[in-house]
Amino acid sequence: MRQHHSSADISKRKEDHIRINLEENVRSGLTNGLEKFHFIHQALPEMDLKDVDTTTTFLEKKLKIPILLSSMTGGTARGSIINSNLARSAEEMGIALGLGSVRAAFEDQETVNSFQVRKIAPSALILANLGAVQLNYSYTIEHCLRAMDMTQADGLILHLNPLQEALQPEGNTDFSSLLKKIEGICNLERFPVIIKEVGWGISAELAKKLGDAGVSAIDVAGAGGTSWSQVEKHRMKEKKLIQIAEAFTDWGIPLVDSLIQVREAVPQMPIIASGGLNNGVDLAKCIALGANLGGFARTILSAALTSYEETLEIIEIISTQLRIAMFSSGIKNIDQLGKTSLVMD
Repeated sequence: MRQHHSSADISKRKEDHIRINLEENVRSGLTNGLEKFHFIHQALPEMDLKDVDTTTTFLEKKLKIPILLSSMTGGTARGSIINSNLARSAEEMGIALGLGSVRAAFEDQETVNSFQVRKIAPSALILANLGAVQLNYSYTIEHCLRAMDMTQADGLILHLNPLQEALQPEGNTDFSSLLKKIEGICNLERFPVIIKEVGWGISAELAKKLGDAGVSAIDVAGAGGTSWSQVEKHRMKEKKLIQIAEAFTDWGIPLVDSLIQVREAVPQMPIIASGGLNNGVDLAKCIALGANLGGFARTILSAALTSYEETLEIIEIISTQLRIAMFSSGIKNIDQLGKTSLVMD
């Protein structure tokens, strides 16, 4: 059964999401768990700060810093401003960029240009994005190929958001038999497929299944950052729907738990850690706990709406914090950081 939404509906929803994320408290009731972990401070690091090397490779592309600007938006005027500022910053800083769901562009041709940032970021690692559930609502492999073509992306994120869809009055809630469809897209071997949650985490059991299906990378997107049940709650007018959403404030697998579980379940899988990362120390901790990249969204959202300069400044701050955390722990490069043990409270 196809639930058709007009492009105006989708555009309005995207606008609501941006506004709510900027204006309301939409944090998860859980912490992401990073506060329980600490580096062992090295009073004598026996190295020079300028020798810290933060370069890494992800999906065969070289990055200067292990950062992904996580999928935020697109398909609206404000989305267009945000994406162009993110793209310019990604190009300048040598980091990865995830676009918001390109479904808006399929429903309304006029919004296509908000996703076409390749011209602004010719060498950046860019990931297109679609809701996996759309594969049960008339979207096909053809749509995935078109999404890649339209964005000239290096990989495709298929996001999983069952709780968010269940809370949306207009949500697409048929998540049955999706693993087979995901596997079908991986089997094409036309581009890397990345599976991401939207903020409630991925379990070890699912990570194994995704690995077997041929997925190229997993973004665990654990709980502890933005809670989309809270975001959806702020869109609701009906008291009953608000009450339903409120019960899920502290739902999900915290980022740290999800990251550790997934890393153990699929030791070779490239992993992105996201879910409430606030700074470069959080990023360093995630890499030490097994992630290859750290994803930032809300931390950067208002800067991305303001200007390229502000966006760049936040990324430079995160980058410097990462370098200083590595230096103060006597860690020279990202490979070494990945093998560093943290102490736990």
